[in-house]
Amino acid sequence: MEKDQKLREIKLFAPATVANLSCGYDVLGCCLDNVGDEMLIRKNDKKQIRISKITGQDLPMEADKNVAGVAAKALLTALGESQGFDIEIEKNIKAGSGIGSSAASAAGAVFGINKLLGTPFSNIELIKFAMEGERLASGNAHADNVAPALLGGFSLVKSYNPLEVLSLPNLPELRMLILHPQIELKTKDSRSIIRQNLELQKAINQWGNLAALVSALYTKDYELLGRSLKDEIIEPVRSILIPYFDELKTLSAANGALGFGISGSGPSVFAMCKGDKTAEKLKAEFQEFYADKNIDFDLHLSKINSEGIKVL
Repeated sequence: MEKDQKLREIKLFAPATVANLSCGYDVLGCCLDNVGDEMLIRKNDKKQIRISKITGQDLPMEADKNVAGVAAKALLTALGESQGFDIEIEKNIKAGSGIGSSAASAAGAVFGINKLLGTPFSNIELIKFAMEGERLASGNAHADNVAPALLGGFSLVKSYNPLEVLSLPNLPELRMLILHPQIELKTKDSRSIIRQNLELQKAINQWGNLAALVSALYTKDYELLGRSLKDEIIEPVRSILIPYFDELKTLSAANGALGFGISGSGPSVFAMCKGDKTAEKLKAEFQEFYADKNIDFDLHLSKINSEGIKVL
């Protein structure tokens, strides 16, 4: 701890995340391995949180309007700490992409500041501060992105009041293929179209799938995992906002993916695969399919990151 307190700056990799995973709206997410932002956080003598530099995206520089600044202030308020910090962010995750852009900034900020202050909080305790950044971004303080970013692997939010987050096992052969159509869907807008009342039978089906997914991770049952990636509640509403969603879902099934769904609030979609061979084949199929659709897109293929945020 004393060593951490002597640090003046820290450089981080803040990973992208996939939230919901079809059956776990607002309570389930996983961490990606090779997609993410880089952040540099250093102490300053001004007793202020300052966003000193942002590259890659046009985002607010005012700390009170930036998710990293809001999350950082929440942590310092809880500590009663007046130390100031400058935050630089290299945004490699596009805002509104559906793979946890705001979560990466918020989680990275509290992780880095916590390290520079001598680690007064555990990573799981940092979740509640990072959630304040999510509140600014989407109007809702959800944890299904910030939790896996901070904890790594798969995270399950057992409850929000009180906040209780559980880490689930990772399966080493899992691969996540992410296709991001270059259209922006703001989380606030994507949340606004969701129905607030559910049919009981659909709710029963949904929590059955969520429970089965948890069981599949513990028992290393890939086939059950695939059968659990079903969404009868959110996907039918949000999928209409994503170009060629049904065609991509059909392509995924035809090429051996375990499951396919919307990443977070979209427009990114994910295909979960077992092993590199299936994932690479599907990546080529996605590339070929989307190449002539007159929509710019990114493709990411990643393992599940069991570590979460990394010090560089």
